[in-house]
Amino acid sequence: MRKTVLQSLYRRFPFDLRGDCRVMEESGGIVISCVINFYGRINLLEGILYSLAVQDYPVDTFEVVLVEDQGGTVQGRAAADRFSEFLPVRYLPLDANFGRMGYSRNYGLAHARGRYVLFLDDDTVLLQNDFLSKLADCFEANPAVDALVPHGSASYSVVEGRYGYHDPFFMTSRCTAYRRTVLAELSGFVSDFIGQEDVEFVIRFLLSDKKSLNVPELNYFHPPLLVSNFGKPMAVGMSFSGLRKRYSTIIWILVLLNCMRHAPLYLLPGRFNREMGRFGIGFFLGAVKGLLGGREVRYG
Repeated sequence: MRKTVLQSLYRRFPFDLRGDCRVMEESGGIVISCVINFYGRINLLEGILYSLAVQDYPVDTFEVVLVEDQGGTVQGRAAADRFSEFLPVRYLPLDANFGRMGYSRNYGLAHARGRYVLFLDDDTVLLQNDFLSKLADCFEANPAVDALVPHGSASYSVVEGRYGYHDPFFMTSRCTAYRRTVLAELSGFVSDFIGQEDVEFVIRFLLSDKKSLNVPELNYFHPPLLVSNFGKPMAVGMSFSGLRKRYSTIIWILVLLNCMRHAPLYLLPGRFNREMGRFGIGFFLGAVKGLLGGREVRYG
């Protein structure tokens, strides 16, 4: 329903759907580029790298692009060197715009060489050793599909109180694969975004009438949404408020209202309601601060 409404409004109030990344053509015979953005948290990063190390996909047909924020760390480079013994790893310390996930995603995308680009979070864990081979086969079997969305489950065992909610087919960079052609057409992400840059990309993806496919045969774990304070949602709200310079006004207003819709849940019992409600409230506060020209909110 939301997709239909947005596309209908976009036809009446169009705007430039391109992001800020110049995506090069595929090269080197690479079929899949796995792009992982991280900073520190090496214990979590090792989980996704181990998941990739046991894949049955030929190592000369995929690559692992590691982008570490803040210019990189000694520990991050050491982890990349250690896993490069059995994985095709490329370690890229982020060169500028630290803390901006939009720029960081674009940096990895600009260096990726594969026909398909699989975006992963550092705390994602793939659950099958044939994940990459199934992913490639699914793209080949569905030539009209622009993106594949695997099935996600909450790794709630790491969360006090076993908070296990997880939208199983949420189309974000914790685990979503795109054809390079669509990433090039839409020019990747908006570089100014501090957080939720992947959600913003999906908005433009849907407005351009691209097609995604939910793939229940592909499975991964990822922690559920945790919002310990208002810092992150306020930063996200400020990022979205900046879209008024890019989006048509009516669509920009609808996007903001949709993103803050969970705020009333904060008044209801249950951890899910508190987490989602806290995000909605923080987003609202950040959006208002951004509209009033307030100082940028940082989180880390």
